[in-house]
Amino acid sequence: MSRSRELLHTLVGFDTTSRESNLHLIEFVRDYLAGFGVSCELVYNEERSKANLFASIGPSEVPGIVLSGHTDVVPVDGQPWTTPPFELTEHDGKLFGRGTADMKGYIACVLALVPTLVQTPLRIPVHIALSYDEEVGCLGVRSLLSVLEQRPVKPMLCIIGEPTELKPVLGHKGKLAMRCDVHGEACHSAYAPYGVNAIEHAAELIGELGRLGRQLREHQDPRFDPPYSTVQTGVIAGGKALNIVPADCRFDFEIRALPSQDPGEVAEALQTYAMQQVLPRMKAVSPQSAIRFTELSAYPGLVTDERSQAAELIAAFSGSREFGTVAFGTEGGLFDAVGIPTVVCGPGSMDQGHKPDEFVSVAQLAGCDAMLLRMLDSIRA
Repeated sequence: MSRSRELLHTLVGFDTTSRESNLHLIEFVRDYLAGFGVSCELVYNEERSKANLFASIGPSEVPGIVLSGHTDVVPVDGQPWTTPPFELTEHDGKLFGRGTADMKGYIACVLALVPTLVQTPLRIPVHIALSYDEEVGCLGVRSLLSVLEQRPVKPMLCIIGEPTELKPVLGHKGKLAMRCDVHGEACHSAYAPYGVNAIEHAAELIGELGRLGRQLREHQDPRFDPPYSTVQTGVIAGGKALNIVPADCRFDFEIRALPSQDPGEVAEALQTYAMQQVLPRMKAVSPQSAIRFTELSAYPGLVTDERSQAAELIAAFSGSREFGTVAFGTEGGLFDAVGIPTVVCGPGSMDQGHKPDEFVSVAQLAGCDAMLLRMLDSIRA
């Protein structure tokens, strides 16, 4: 427990907000692992300003277990913190700091296990995977998975350590985030019919998006909350002044889809409506009118069979067969998509994640240490 707390103190001290580089943290982990004779592989982004890390301990010729976490955290800007966000603070059995729950607490526990791992004969390997830019669309891990996908021996299980209060999670929804830019024709508002009001046409598209969202309620899966796919518009901007017909309007929307549904179908339906119903009316007034859709981010959902080996293993490690789902997304669907069975289980609660005075309890951190030791006991040679 003291080792996990010490490592968490170091990890929280690195400001790895997604807009910043994560290399200082990655290089610390690389050097920490090297101190125990463990080499690692770094997979950089194009600018070499960020990197994923992958390390293996144990035999290389058999499938192993991946302990995976993302290194980036969300911003603290504008949040009323009462403790220093990038300095670990302990109070009343809680460890405060940005990323303590989401998800440096888990990474600290994984790193704390390394000295024991290297001293223990293992039947199967344990892999450590750390990614970047998870918080902005699960972007960074994709290049790492492209490397792992080509290897002849794939892991048998990946444990994503997002905060679930150490309850085993087998599923979450997928997400597609899109931007729609509507371009019309400006004119004086006294002559509004001679212009093309981009805000009004964007509003029509948003209304159609709502109608498509209501249709999604017809297909439900009680394992999820809410039990159906959802659609929402989260950002909108347009217009210069009340007496000017606005030429431009932009809105961002997202679809959070059940694993059995393709969020792209909703986006395609909206685009079809835009091109067949809305744009012709706009162009009839101004041929320069346009509607453009841009994908902002996307990741697949996750659903792991309760009867699978992955489910059996996480039940044994966590000590619980009360499998659940979570409302937030993870990198799990991406691991699963390249043939690595995946579950989600980690210390802390997302109720504290992304908030001021984020924390993980000392008890949860100790519980994660215990879960990882149970894993280790099960794979001893």
